[in-house]
Amino acid sequence: MDSHFITYATDVLGDTQSGLSGSEIAKYSTEFAVKYNVAIPYGTYPFPKTLSNKRTALRRNIEEFSGEQQFQIILWLCELPQLEQQEPIKNLKLRLLTNYGKQYGMINIPDSSVVDETYHWLIDYPRALEKYNESLIKYHANLFVRSSIDDMRLSFELVVKEILCNEKSLENQIQEIGSRLKEKDVSAELRNMYVKLVDYYTKYQNTYVKHDDRVNKNEIEYIIELTSLMMKFLIKTLG
Repeated sequence: MDSHFITYATDVLGDTQSGLSGSEIAKYSTEFAVKYNVAIPYGTYPFPKTLSNKRTALRRNIEEFSGEQQFQIILWLCELPQLEQQEPIKNLKLRLLTNYGKQYGMINIPDSSVVDETYHWLIDYPRALEKYNESLIKYHANLFVRSSIDDMRLSFELVVKEILCNEKSLENQIQEIGSRLKEKDVSAELRNMYVKLVDYYTKYQNTYVKHDDRVNKNEIEYIIELTSLMMKFLIKTLG
């Protein structure tokens, strides 16, 4: 794991005001040292006076573990009840999963076949792919629920903007999408169904996501898969 990320993580986890106490750092570090059979420099508290602060103790301890062990330790600490609801901890967990979750097998997806295919079609749309990936990670980690669905919408919007070569919002692209599908000889029935679906999709986003936090968590997986299917169809047809 990158040393700069470890420094960032331990600074957040060992924050003077809201992070782990020195005794907690020693306690949890020792537990992981025993679990993984790893020698650590600071397993007892109070720490030596020569040590600048508790964040340094945590960093030095974590540096003794392997990359995968470091990932598991930081993730576990982020999910401690006394820490997990703090915004800096949520951001740390999100960055941890974004940077290393796939590498260490921690990123699961709602429907692998749908999402895997969508990843393939988004390769040529890097801005949209970035937002798509961020949405999936937030969904998996149960972090920033509203933002997860907003990122999915933005991914779709970025695809449409690039295909139609303009900067209009998704709501203002519906008529143009219908016209372009007609040019590609898409059947009237499917064309009308797709356009109506995009219309309802934007209304749902504006009602439950864009301006509020009223999104129903049970609907998130459906929105992810629906967005994936709509993007894949549009790229295959018009891209």
